[in-house]
Amino acid sequence: MVGLGTIINVICIIAGGLLGRFVGNLFSEDQQDSITKTCGISVLFIAIAGAMQGMLSIDGGSLISGKSMLIVLTLAIGTVIGEILRIEKGFERFGEWLKEKTGNSGDKMFVDAFVTASLTVCIGAMAIVGAIQDGVLGDYSTLAVKSVLDLIIIAVMTSSMGKGCVFSAIPIFLFEGSITLIAKLISPLMTETAVSYLSLVGSILIFCVGLNLVWGKKIRVANMLPAVLLAVAAAYIPWEF
Repeated sequence: MVGLGTIINVICIIAGGLLGRFVGNLFSEDQQDSITKTCGISVLFIAIAGAMQGMLSIDGGSLISGKSMLIVLTLAIGTVIGEILRIEKGFERFGEWLKEKTGNSGDKMFVDAFVTASLTVCIGAMAIVGAIQDGVLGDYSTLAVKSVLDLIIIAVMTSSMGKGCVFSAIPIFLFEGSITLIAKLISPLMTETAVSYLSLVGSILIFCVGLNLVWGKKIRVANMLPAVLLAVAAAYIPWEF
């Protein structure tokens, strides 16, 4: 069944949010802050591993790095596009709308929790590659593994940031579901290089999410999202990055 991976992911995020709400009452504010930072550190290392996988290779017994130009160009141009389109503001407006509609207007952390959690679970190699595998091959195993990780991450984030995190199930359904459907349609056009570039840039964006979790919101990660599309487009340019 195509799309099963997305459904599993949504269920696990909701379960993680409910678990986080229950466990969150057991921790003080300082302890919740520590949990948030610990979650951020975990996200950083997951992102670093994904980025290094895309940048490092072995040539003649030596470890070499590459794709620096790809990273610089896609992130710089993508961020300019995102800033012009004000994508982060769109996320925040959607979060404010959800806050009102769900009766959480008194929750000051709702929007930040929703945006941060949404970016954490949506951006990254596993979400993108897993959704593509689900669409092209009908293989949801990668998304199933990601779902278990998301359950833990959302539980931790909800306990420290609030109930806004559980609503990240909405963008994950739209994001992964859309990629799965699109992948099903354009599977003959997606090359191994396109998936590799997309995963590399996605891992760098998730690293930025981790930075925000550890040191407070300093980077408008949503405004960097066009870089992911540029990374895919770069795979079809006859130029070695």
